[in-house]
Amino acid sequence: MKNAAMVLGIIGGIVGMIVGFFVYGWVVFTDWFNGEVADTIEVSANAGRWQMVGLVAPILAIAGGAMSNQRPMIGAVLMFLSAAGMYWGLGFGVFTMFPIAMCAVAGVLGMAGAGSEKG
Repeated sequence: MKNAAMVLGIIGGIVGMIVGFFVYGWVVFTDWFNGEVADTIEVSANAGRWQMVGLVAPILAIAGGAMSNQRPMIGAVLMFLSAAGMYWGLGFGVFTMFPIAMCAVAGVLGMAGAGSEKG
């Protein structure tokens, strides 16, 4: 289970990173116009939150996946934080459903892997 948590966490983080690149790019693109094309492109009030979550959440998922073999409970918490952050910051939609689901399932598998440790 720890290996599955690692793989899902890292893949969820990479997909989340791709979404984060596009979200960050969209915010920069809309700021670049700075209201000049107000009818066509609208700057969101949540732009700062989008940028922060687009950067931090994938890093948490990749770090949690990477440490899930040695410290599965800490890895599971990081992957849950990543899934919750993506859901809070970016919402649940077509492009975010897979990284959110992968990180959440990886967190569950990490918790299950932590419970099966011998020691």
